[in-house]
Amino acid sequence: MPVAGNRKAPWQILRDMGDSSPWREVVDEYTGDGGSFHERHYHEFTAFLPYVQRFLYGEGRSRRQDGGRETGSPMRVFRRHDIARVRMAAKPGDEPLTLDIVHADLYFFFDVDLVLLNLEVSASEISLPQAQELLYRFGRAYPGGWDEDGQPQHCMASVEWLGADGQVLARSDAQQRELFLAHVCEHRAPRVSAHWAFMLQPLVSDHSSEPGLLRFRQIEYYRMPLMGYLALDDPRTLSRADFARLCLITGVGEAGPAAMPHAQHLQDFEQRFCYDRFWEDSGAAPNTRYLCSGHALVVVGQAHSQFFSCRDRGVLAQFRHQHFLLFLIAHFQKAALLMFSDRLAEALMRLDIADPPSIRRFKRSIRESFAGFLRFTHRYWFHEISQQSHVKALWHMCEQNLELEPLYAEVKERIKDMNSYLDADSLRRQANTVVRLTVVTIFGLIGTVTTGFLGMNLIAEADAPPAKKLFYFAAVFIPTIFLTFYTMTKSKGLSDFLDALSDERLSAWQKFKALAAVWRRAEE
Repeated sequence: MPVAGNRKAPWQILRDMGDSSPWREVVDEYTGDGGSFHERHYHEFTAFLPYVQRFLYGEGRSRRQDGGRETGSPMRVFRRHDIARVRMAAKPGDEPLTLDIVHADLYFFFDVDLVLLNLEVSASEISLPQAQELLYRFGRAYPGGWDEDGQPQHCMASVEWLGADGQVLARSDAQQRELFLAHVCEHRAPRVSAHWAFMLQPLVSDHSSEPGLLRFRQIEYYRMPLMGYLALDDPRTLSRADFARLCLITGVGEAGPAAMPHAQHLQDFEQRFCYDRFWEDSGAAPNTRYLCSGHALVVVGQAHSQFFSCRDRGVLAQFRHQHFLLFLIAHFQKAALLMFSDRLAEALMRLDIADPPSIRRFKRSIRESFAGFLRFTHRYWFHEISQQSHVKALWHMCEQNLELEPLYAEVKERIKDMNSYLDADSLRRQANTVVRLTVVTIFGLIGTVTTGFLGMNLIAEADAPPAKKLFYFAAVFIPTIFLTFYTMTKSKGLSDFLDALSDERLSAWQKFKALAAVWRRAEE
């Protein structure tokens, strides 16, 4: 959200906070020393088309500075290192699971006021139902509701962030139903759970009472988009229902793992959500299957396959690099489009057509949105991001399931309508101004001719005293000013009278009635 009197970009504000913030800007493998650049980063880079490469990585070091203007990557990444693990339980009474936190990042983007939180966690030696429950419950910004016992529904029963020494840094407060109810009742906006609020600090919710320069509003659904990498002993033992639950992130469910979720809507499940090019017993990574619903991107494969688990050249490396970035781009595009739509609605809500300053602010806001949307289109809107077959296929699955093209067309049409309205309003105002000036000019012609006679020395007062000259000047100037402004106030009615006067089909009486209507309209 914009901060009054502050023109700095959000990441610049975060950077300037220094030690008061746990976030530190990441010097990635492309901007750091050459020793941190590995083959997996090279594979990541070459997977994308050139214009996507410039978006993701910017220019090289030799072109990083252009006349003092920074020309690096349009993304700015900040990372915190104080949270080492997360301990959580899916339901009350469950044995807590402890997962390692691999990365906790904030992604900012140049010229687009968005921030995306990226949290990567890992665990091993857990069961498939445990993995399904983690995927289903963990990534929720706040509880979706509570049961009759006051326990939060659809989210973790407890979440604790742990430091490197095992100390609890923050824990969830999903059981405190009254806090969430009161917040929504007062602010008409959801309250972010305490552990996620801690993760985002010093960013604070715009509706929070906490002080902070960096304030945000939630633009996406409260269920966070997620990616899942599952290395299984034997992926072939998974049923069709298991794959559907992993793809749609439905958890185990009350009906049990054998029940097919949303069966009536998943007759074409494999065609819509599965990429099965590697779903066979041969190849470097046999029995590897990709599942993509837009909201989630999940890859399932054999744990004993060396290529599937390889961090440098295999599926794991691709998943953490190429596939992560294509998923990031897709959700960045969706969030940006939703942000533009939200700004249009906000501008309309603040518009008061009876208040000229409000109208000016509305016009300024729409013009800025229009210009920002143009820059977004030419800088960040991609139809294709790669020519590698599997990256290209997964991108199209994300794009189609997120319905990015219809959303883009809708937002584009809304902004176009708004801009067309402003153009039409400007033309209307210009036309009214021309009409008024024309009326004033026509009726002012009478005064011009009259004063012209004065210039013909009808009153020979060239040698009169200055006081007398000033008297004559005022005697002409004041009535002329009055007549000009009075004509302006009656300009619309007088314009109608001039139209009637020039119409040869009207009688003299009708023209006289048109003149009388100038003052009758004012009385009405």
